[in-house]
Amino acid sequence: MFSNHLYWNGKLLLLILVVGLLSSCSQSQKAFLADKYSDFPKEKELRGEVIELDTALFRYPFRIRIEGDKAIVMDLHGSDCYGHLFQYPGFQYLSSFGRRGDSPTEMLSMENFRFHNHKVWTLDANKSELTRLDFSSSGDSLLREETVTLDEDILRPLDFAIYNDTTFVIPDYSGESRFLKVNCKGKLIEKIGAIPTANEKALQEARPALAQAWRSFLDYNPHNGVLAAVTQLGEVVEVYNLKDSTHVVRIGEHDEPEFKVSDGYGIPTGIMGFSDVQVTDSAIYAVFHGTSFKEIARQSGSIPD
Repeated sequence: MFSNHLYWNGKLLLLILVVGLLSSCSQSQKAFLADKYSDFPKEKELRGEVIELDTALFRYPFRIRIEGDKAIVMDLHGSDCYGHLFQYPGFQYLSSFGRRGDSPTEMLSMENFRFHNHKVWTLDANKSELTRLDFSSSGDSLLREETVTLDEDILRPLDFAIYNDTTFVIPDYSGESRFLKVNCKGKLIEKIGAIPTANEKALQEARPALAQAWRSFLDYNPHNGVLAAVTQLGEVVEVYNLKDSTHVVRIGEHDEPEFKVSDGYGIPTGIMGFSDVQVTDSAIYAVFHGTSFKEIARQSGSIPD
């Protein structure tokens, strides 16, 4: 699998894809539509206030999510804990969770986390576990309440989205489908879609390596039934409407993920693409980098924001 060290800071690109684009597909349209894009109907520049935090907490802060008066910052390479809880909007530190370690109550990694019904779910890919944490009565800490172990035949998951109270969506790294629906017991209940690649040879001969190259970040909005996925390599945005099974693919100037196969693994070439995506009721927002691996090598990994 691609290492988490492939994450780099980069330019923020807002992909504004009106969810209504799905309505242009007929209800009976099941196949995906792959279209190129070169620019966007609307571009915005974001500005914000810098809030200084205690840097001793972090090694590689990578994700931030906010719900109500709470904010969580995820440390991709946390030395002691992977998650840190803050009061919002002042960002006063409250507590940490997701202690690093190999005991049953500790985590070997944290790929992502999600707020859901005032609770927090986390994904540990190295243990192949989803864990639910509830807020304490005082609201200043998160307590481990439930752990779901995924089926052994589900290959190492690197992201997840919450479909509803009893179902998760995770990428399928076997290459046999695009995503898997998994129930609250960790059991596979449905396969969704296929990798929308033009690389027929890889599809026939190297599906696991192809699936690694198409490693994607995803988000789901239950209000409109839209699941969006963006590729870590290349420049591909996929939009699924899980209510009517329509599927739209948008491909940017950097094209689909580029890779070569070595000992059964996909080795990235091409560019570093996306690193996050959020689906709102009217638009999809994604963080995009667009830096080639050749340039990353020349800069020894020190790429400016």
